Amino acid sequence: MIMNKKLAVLALALLQAGLFNAKAQETIETGGTKPMPAQWIDNETGHRVIRLVNRENDNGSFYFNNTPFVPQKKNEGDLMVFYGKTDKGMQLFTVNLKTQKIKQLTDRTKVSGEMVCAKTREAFYQSGDSIFAVNVNTHKTRFIYAFDPDFKGRVGTVNADGAYMACVKATGEQEREILAKYPEKHDFFNRIYDAHIQHTLYVLDVKHKTLKQIHQENEWTNHLLFSPTDPDNLSYCHEGPWEKVDRIWNINIKNGKNKLLHKRTMVNEIAGHEFFSPLGNTEWFDLQKPKGQTFFLAGINMKTGKEDRVYQMDRNEWSIHFNVTKDEQTFAGDGGNSGQVAKAPDGMWIYLFKPNGDHFKSEKLVNMKHHNYHLEPNVHFSPDEKWVIFRANFEGHEGVYAVEIAKH
Repeated sequence: MIMNKKLAVLALALLQAGLFNAKAQETIETGGTKPMPAQWIDNETGHRVIRLVNRENDNGSFYFNNTPFVPQKKNEGDLMVFYGKTDKGMQLFTVNLKTQKIKQLTDRTKVSGEMVCAKTREAFYQSGDSIFAVNVNTHKTRFIYAFDPDFKGRVGTVNADGAYMACVKATGEQEREILAKYPEKHDFFNRIYDAHIQHTLYVLDVKHKTLKQIHQENEWTNHLLFSPTDPDNLSYCHEGPWEKVDRIWNINIKNGKNKLLHKRTMVNEIAGHEFFSPLGNTEWFDLQKPKGQTFFLAGINMKTGKEDRVYQMDRNEWSIHFNVTKDEQTFAGDGGNSGQVAKAPDGMWIYLFKPNGDHFKSEKLVNMKHHNYHLEPNVHFSPDEKWVIFRANFEGHEGVYAVEIAKH
């Protein structure tokens, strides 16, 4: 009797952990049925996939280079911030990566921004002209700053210690007029680039609530991202057709020192979708020499400034976005359909990559053939680096999923 009770308790614990769930062992085609079970084994790859966010309505994980995680204090589970659709529009939520428990963080109109500061344990966001920060544990919200109504600014990133935020403002109304008239990216992209509208970079001092101009140029300034460890280093890009722009720049927000990280070496060479490694040692980017022909992931050493790690991959392995583990020895990619720049005939996979000399050796984690790549998956490694988290629409709506790196 005692043994039966012990077995019952163990079975309950395993069931709650998802390890004793019969459906977890069900091998099926990812996206082949709607809805999918809570978890399954991908029949093409042998890897377990779970629906990480079990919540009605659309749910979306962050863009690949915006870190959404706040580490656990003891053993209660790491938190991941994500967006969920509500009657008041998209709001910020957290999901506990251990228990999958979901909590809502915001309840305002027009909530925007993918900015999490692990040090202060806050998610920063903008609602209208005002900026707020909400503690992911206590849910206590504090007001940060309100832009002047004529400024029309929008913050894009928060630095490593939560002391500064960065935003960019276009001079005049021309950019907003182009976006209003041509809402689709393929229509506005070249038009904004060709206009060479003056853009200004600002930093916002969170404590003193002051806004300071740090850089100005007649280029389309975009893709703001603070280093995860260096609070003074801000990465930004010259947006536009990648084969025409000198894209990746870093600026020191204290002294204004500005530098181009990668210089083009041939006609039609492109570099973009830059992101920092978790410890800030490297800034990685998609490199093609030339565009659509040969494909690499390249890394710039933040201490030396040298481009000392370059890994080649084949056309099918090329991904819209990549990410990397803390030791920078394992990478993930979200693949792409045949309409992307690589024109890959078989690229619709979530990938795992390992360096093998100057090339990547790949492993397929999830078959994405039922996913519409109009929604980009945007891969993240979980804090324990046992899962790759991504977003997908293979169930007919936007959802957040995770695939286990270890095979079952």
